[in-house]
Amino acid sequence: VQLVESGGGLVQPGGSLRLSCAASGFTFRSSAMSWARQAPGKGVEWVCSINSAGRTYYADSMKGRFTISRDNAKNMVSLQMNSLKPEDTAVYYCAIDRGPPYGRTYTARGQGTQVTVSS
Repeated sequence: VQLVESGGGLVQPGGSLRLSCAASGFTFRSSAMSWARQAPGKGVEWVCSINSAGRTYYADSMKGRFTISRDNAKNMVSLQMNSLKPEDTAVYYCAIDRGPPYGRTYTARGQGTQVTVSS
């Protein structure tokens, strides 16, 4: 199993970023996928999930700002993040979710990509 995130970086408050995760080594189209994040000094926080049918689920603080999507032909899952806030600063991880329920346990996760929201 390999999950490789990309797209992180430094962005100003109110800006946008799009994260991508390239997946391999498992049956991607049958797997629920999630994004989670970990801010400095804090635990891992679930961000959102998408199941194999394409249904999406979001943590309350991300609803309306973040959008998860998947491309089964390319074995990729993406996270579009808009209206970013300084508190969104974290390492963002792509993960294979064991749910439902989603966001609780993961089979595997990637190395993560750093997102820093700062002026």
